[in-house]
Amino acid sequence: MTDSTPSDTPPSDGRRHIVLLTGMSGAGLSTALKAFEDIGYEAVDNLRLALIPSLVADEQTTAAKALAVAVDTRNANFTVEELLRVAHELSEKSGLNAKLVFLECSDEALQRRFTETRRRHPLAVDRPVTDGIKREREMLWRLRDEADHVIDTSLLSIHDLRRLIVGHYWLDAAPGLTLFVTSFSYRHGVPREADLVFDARFLANPHWDAKLRPLTGQDPKVAAYIERDADYAPFLDHMTQLLVPLLPRYLQEGKSYLTIAVGCTGGRHRSVLVAEQLATILAGHGYIVGIGHRDLDRNANKA
Repeated sequence: MTDSTPSDTPPSDGRRHIVLLTGMSGAGLSTALKAFEDIGYEAVDNLRLALIPSLVADEQTTAAKALAVAVDTRNANFTVEELLRVAHELSEKSGLNAKLVFLECSDEALQRRFTETRRRHPLAVDRPVTDGIKREREMLWRLRDEADHVIDTSLLSIHDLRRLIVGHYWLDAAPGLTLFVTSFSYRHGVPREADLVFDARFLANPHWDAKLRPLTGQDPKVAAYIERDADYAPFLDHMTQLLVPLLPRYLQEGKSYLTIAVGCTGGRHRSVLVAEQLATILAGHGYIVGIGHRDLDRNANKA
């Protein structure tokens, strides 16, 4: 089990797909459920646990290509034991590809989200939000440990969360491995959804050139500056030599979506260039590759 990728076969294996979606209140369950609905899943929010097996077996819903059910601590008679029992029961049924997906989030991010939206925590209606977060985390730790897929949304935007769900659970995805390459700033933390992380901070830093500082790694002047570093070309070459034989093994292990992250101090120059060029190289090897720059618009005046 990992924190970023499902542990079984890709969604194109021919079985009917059932996702039980749960996690911390405020971690993005509603957004995630809507993303499943957008890619063709029949989405059901907070159905009573006892009714889930009947819903899966119902003739009308079995005609649906896939089903996603969100279950959280607001659910009447919610217990971790019952949700795990239902998840295990569905996973053992032939013809089903059942997954338990858990949305995680740091205490700090959860507290900020509840404060900004002025919502009350469902487990601390008359107490501080921090009490509810602590109580819920203590309650749900077994679900997190036994989930097939844990998605940490602490640093994810709504767009990023949707991208991850589409990448991992797209029903009509062609067999193969889809890649997403992103740059990031170490100042703001390593992307928690990353499967592979590379550090570009040793390369010559355009930040120290006043003329290049306002630009980004997408600018030819910045690219030329970084590429003059004698270690740049060998670094890119070694990354390619590592990844090209490695990626097919991820596919053999049942991975359908892989995130590769490249970081530097500010996330605007070196990591951006490396991510752009790496994405181009991997696309040249026949992979479907997406590209993103998490912190490109931050830290314009910081190294």
